[in-house]
Amino acid sequence: MSGMRIVFGLLTLVTIGMIIGALFQLAFIRRLEEASVSGISHWVDDKDAEVLRLGFVKPEVISWSPRIIVLHNFLSMEECDYLRGIALPRLHISTVVDTKTGKGIKSDVRTSSGMFLSPEEKKYPIIQAIEKRISVYSQVPIENGELIQVLRYEKNQFYKPHHDYFSDTFNVKRGGQRVATMLMYLSDNVEGGETYFPMAGSGECTCGGKILKGMSVKPVKGNAVLFWSMGLDGQSDPNSIHGGCEVLSGEKWSATKWMRQRIAS
Repeated sequence: MSGMRIVFGLLTLVTIGMIIGALFQLAFIRRLEEASVSGISHWVDDKDAEVLRLGFVKPEVISWSPRIIVLHNFLSMEECDYLRGIALPRLHISTVVDTKTGKGIKSDVRTSSGMFLSPEEKKYPIIQAIEKRISVYSQVPIENGELIQVLRYEKNQFYKPHHDYFSDTFNVKRGGQRVATMLMYLSDNVEGGETYFPMAGSGECTCGGKILKGMSVKPVKGNAVLFWSMGLDGQSDPNSIHGGCEVLSGEKWSATKWMRQRIAS
């Protein structure tokens, strides 16, 4: 009889523990939902929550094939201005990868200007926070990422549709193939300049004032687009082809983070 009481007591404790655990989990989920709706963080004095902008970032899946997620409010306005401020004095004509040599060359395919942050700048606190946020939301280790590139597209500038994964063997040796891209928008008041995915969706979209088949994402300051160049089968996804539509007015500023299969060197 005493043995039954012990077993019953243990089962009661386990049940109570499960109920308490479930209540805590529901409370946490409720906080996430409230933060997402109100935009006010409930993680006061939580440094990790501040770095990740919990309660502010709102993910929106717009396509599963290719995989594309819009992350609303991914960067703060201050972070956007900070990246632009670092980049402005060092902008130069953008290049594309030469499939024969693996080196960057000038091309009429891409007409923007840009620069890469240095390894030293990667250690700055604001950059470290952005790097960690990219890593957590993409689920790719920080060390697998290339240095952040900041770009400026002025009126009539564009980037024709292309793939981010490599077609040469030179770049693959330095960290493997590119698997994902985080594209962050740093400016507002831009007409045109959408990020265009011709193989996504089944409808039509606007791209630099034109109506085209596919999907496009309007550049909104602070928002980001996470898309995958590699499919779930581990192979490069040809449907991930994308481009930067022509800017009709204003300046489009963006920052790009490419992520690799292994540690990027």
